Amino acid sequence: MNDTSLASSDASVVDAQKEFSPSEFKTVVTASSIGTMVEWYDFTIYGTASALVFNKIFFPAIDPFLGTIAAFGSAAVGLFARPFGGAIFGHFGDKLGRKNMLMATMMIMGLGTFCIGLLPDYNTIGVWAPILLVILRILQGIGIGGEWGGAALMVIESAPQKRRGFFGSFVQFGYPLGLLLSTIIFSLVSLLPEEQFLKWGWRIPFLLSVALVSLGMFIRSRVRESPVFAKAKAQKKLVKQPVIEVFKRHPKEFFSAIGLKASEVSWIYVLTIFIVSYVSNTLGLPKSVALNGVLLGACLEMFTLPFFGWLSDIIGRRILYITGAVASIICAYPLFILVGSGDSFTIMLAIALFMNICHAPMYGPQAAYFPELFGTSVRMSGASFGVQVAAAVFGGLSPIICAVLLKVLEGSDGISVYLITLAVVTLISAIFTRETRSENL
Repeated sequence: MNDTSLASSDASVVDAQKEFSPSEFKTVVTASSIGTMVEWYDFTIYGTASALVFNKIFFPAIDPFLGTIAAFGSAAVGLFARPFGGAIFGHFGDKLGRKNMLMATMMIMGLGTFCIGLLPDYNTIGVWAPILLVILRILQGIGIGGEWGGAALMVIESAPQKRRGFFGSFVQFGYPLGLLLSTIIFSLVSLLPEEQFLKWGWRIPFLLSVALVSLGMFIRSRVRESPVFAKAKAQKKLVKQPVIEVFKRHPKEFFSAIGLKASEVSWIYVLTIFIVSYVSNTLGLPKSVALNGVLLGACLEMFTLPFFGWLSDIIGRRILYITGAVASIICAYPLFILVGSGDSFTIMLAIALFMNICHAPMYGPQAAYFPELFGTSVRMSGASFGVQVAAAVFGGLSPIICAVLLKVLEGSDGISVYLITLAVVTLISAIFTRETRSENL
């Protein structure tokens, strides 16, 4: 290699390590927010469909209760695929870079969602309908499993140290955007006559996801690699097996991430999936009642998530997790007292209120807190894998566990105890996890 080539190579390495300009950083934040929006759009439309539709069109040959459990189970399968996505894309994200993995995860996510919208029902292809549904759900889950970690890292690895919580919250901001968009679209198609809704109306939200994916892919194509990762790569500080390295050198941080995630993720899946089914199937109220509550909650979280992200830069991430866990313990019984009232306005208000009291304080600073627990060489593996294991165990199983508890105990008290138990797990984890807001990446 001649001197000119060496100089050019050195210059490109230096350029890769340069901090993002203000315009580049805005693009990074936008790209990451859109990715999270697509993630939650995809998962929310599936969760809503599993509560309202899939038990009737993909599992119609079994008892209604078992059909609901089977539909929730198909949703849980996608969540159990997420740790594999977190491990796979976390591994390659820590070895090859964050950007390329983000392009791949969005493509996989979008493909799985779009194909679900084209899937024939049980009456058309029989048992192959639920089988293909589960396969596509697994594909969707693997893509989503690698999405959050890469999006969070791209933002916080380029954000000012004292504002990582605030800017990281915009990764989380994609959650209410996706939830809002999916709920609006599902609310509109649910206005169709029942026969048309079950025949073709439910497919519209799934097919529309291709537009969001295309937008996300376009914006992400304009983003360069994280400067923090580029610097670590240039200094040869990467490791061969990042996931294994997490368990060898960061086991405490890994299990802390799982514990911290437990209460937050269980609450959001109970509020946005189980409660939707509970209000419609158990209380016999229009499905729009719960969906409107979710819609209002998502609108409020567009303000509370950035607020709690900003607050975490001032008072710390840890104290907000402690606060959120305590709030979750206090609110577990009032949630079902208010929802069980049967009053539409009370139910709507309860869902929105508890989303912002029990979920937002922990979810807002999460994109900064979890990656900050790990070093650059294993950051994507540790944060992604930890989050997705918790999402699978405490998120994927929560609607099923709640449905079983409601059936067996013939009341909601068991569900409240379940939510309190997970909140205690998060509280203990927060107490024993270090504060990270002042640490350098």
